[in-house]
Amino acid sequence: MSTPSRGVAPDSPGAVLQLIRSGEVSSRARLAKHLGVSASTAGLRVQALIDHGYVRETADGQPQGGRRPRRLALRQDFGEVVAVDLGSHHATVARFDMSGTLVTHLTKDVRIAEGPDEVLGWVHAMLADSPARLRGVTIGVPGPVDARTGRVVSPSRMPGWNRVRVASEMTRYGPPATVLVDNDANLMALGEHSAEPVDHMVFVKAGAGIGCGVIASGRLHRGSAGAAGDISHLPVPGREDVECSCGRNGCLEAVASGAALVRDLNAAGVTVGSPAEVVALAGDAEPTATRLLREAGRATGELLATVVNFFNPDALVIGGQLGRAEPFVASVRAAVFERCLPMATERLQVRASRTGYLAGVTGGARLVIEHLLDPERVNEAIEKS
Repeated sequence: MSTPSRGVAPDSPGAVLQLIRSGEVSSRARLAKHLGVSASTAGLRVQALIDHGYVRETADGQPQGGRRPRRLALRQDFGEVVAVDLGSHHATVARFDMSGTLVTHLTKDVRIAEGPDEVLGWVHAMLADSPARLRGVTIGVPGPVDARTGRVVSPSRMPGWNRVRVASEMTRYGPPATVLVDNDANLMALGEHSAEPVDHMVFVKAGAGIGCGVIASGRLHRGSAGAAGDISHLPVPGREDVECSCGRNGCLEAVASGAALVRDLNAAGVTVGSPAEVVALAGDAEPTATRLLREAGRATGELLATVVNFFNPDALVIGGQLGRAEPFVASVRAAVFERCLPMATERLQVRASRTGYLAGVTGGARLVIEHLLDPERVNEAIEKS
């Protein structure tokens, strides 16, 4: 949940909206008491939010011996947002109301390697069916995104996307809403955190590639430029013979990603075409697939042990296709607990994602909703009207 920014008056409409969204206040009387202001001042702030469509007031509060009190709540029909999670070979598109409740979703086969024109054109076509009150769109991409500029930077599995400003490119299609872009693992971390909040979380997306998102003190941590949590090109000791698309050797993504497992299984004479097929083979107890998943999990866990010792999270969550494979997750868990200090793992959960393939779109919805309902932005919108 957003907190009022510095310089935002605690009794401003934007700050009041956050109190209503969080459930800290549910009536005008409680708002006045919470802020220490007069009933008329509290009423003015609430009325401004009602007049601009942010809040509704209904007579369904709990009676306390007299007239049933009126309850304040965010208007879910204020608008909707759309979240798009672009993977290497698929995309998930989902609609949410302004409370973050999922309305509809679908997953389609889309190849990120087709390039930005083809893929973003497809995204625009999906948005054409969105409601008239579409407020915002978030697009998650499987590559690094500069948080300062919104550019995709040197993605290893996205040919043609380097230096592309995804949000700016979308304006060519005239989207009727705010467009945000972020790395897919960051959005998955936000989505998992929305489902099960903890103070500190490391979320690893283990799919065709490997990515990582970090939640620190309940908030997404991007670092100074947006590179925080990028473990995909950390070197795996003893695997210097494996070339990586980044030009170096022995990178985690080149050794332990879903794409690496597909490559190694085919080299071993087991024909597979995707990480999902690798996971399915392991589910059927195919020995080579199971062994390679365990080795990949072990390599991933050994690198993550350093992250856990350094960051000391409450939870280490494994998502993506490989997060559905117990041999992979179990090997990550074993390596982390073997190599970490006891104090770092005393309360640590190492588990598979509970939000699954909806993690990215859930986090994308959260990101754009928090952006749209930021107290400063709400105050500006009310002042301009």
